[in-house]
Amino acid sequence: MNFKYWKLMFFISLMLSVLITISSYSWLTMWIGLEINMLCIIPLMNNTKNMYSTESSLKYFIVQAMASSLFMFSIIMSSINDSMMISIIMNSALLTKVGSAPFHFWFPEIMEGQKWMMCLILLTIQKISPLILLNYNMNYPMFMFIIIISNMMISALLGLNQVSMRKILTFSSINHIGWMLASFLQFKTIWLTYFLTYTFILINLVFILNFFKIYFMKQLININMSKEFNLVFILNFFSLAGLPPFIGFLPKWLTIQSMMTLFPVLTLIMVVMTLFTMFYYLRVMMTSLMLTMNKSTNSTLNVKIKFLNFLSIFLLPLTCLIFIV
Repeated sequence: MNFKYWKLMFFISLMLSVLITISSYSWLTMWIGLEINMLCIIPLMNNTKNMYSTESSLKYFIVQAMASSLFMFSIIMSSINDSMMISIIMNSALLTKVGSAPFHFWFPEIMEGQKWMMCLILLTIQKISPLILLNYNMNYPMFMFIIIISNMMISALLGLNQVSMRKILTFSSINHIGWMLASFLQFKTIWLTYFLTYTFILINLVFILNFFKIYFMKQLININMSKEFNLVFILNFFSLAGLPPFIGFLPKWLTIQSMMTLFPVLTLIMVVMTLFTMFYYLRVMMTSLMLTMNKSTNSTLNVKIKFLNFLSIFLLPLTCLIFIV
């Protein structure tokens, strides 16, 4: 049977495992959904032709199995004695699965060994189930305050000296995880708007990076890219940073509005630490400004570039709707 057919089957099973997890009414069924999810993504990550992907898939399996064991342990213990420590252990296991700081130790290295499409799955689809389960178990806000501040500080400090685009997007993801966790504290529906907006921007960026096979910042200098497409590439990073008037500012604006009344100090810390993360966005954008501005003569290339341009330009009417409403 064709290998691509098997990959498609594993991807469909991956999506079904997410649906099983988020639609379950018992912790045991949720755990089963998480296990199916882990078993489905390992074959997708593993590539026998690439030593690094094989190593990263093995690391991913070990970390996820450890987190699943902790999650199962907390489920069993909560049926005996539902205490604060058991709830913290459960949340820690879910935070490990989602790649949140300070449980992020596995995330950058595994991302570095994968292709862009698999990186996109790890940054988006694989976060849905743990985030929803965390939303169910937000019993102790003080613990989440520590996690949110850890996400902000670690993403700001460790992302500054990175030259790998995959690691830059990884630490950017850790920063956005902090914002999503903060959106749980007041109105638990805001995180869905945040996640969908982040996913849309990330899909656009990953398609561009995968199309030009960009894995490191130094590759941006020698890429054959037109001026208009270079501008679109930069605007997408502005949107990912959450600067107004781009669409990426919408979920952060909603989160800040919901938190200002009850958690003003935490909101201030989050905004200040996010400014640090904008530094490595600016590094990427300044490097892309040094691009050679030769236009490609390949017709297939031009069609794909126009499609990516359309995806990016689609951000502008959405932004206009925000300010009209």
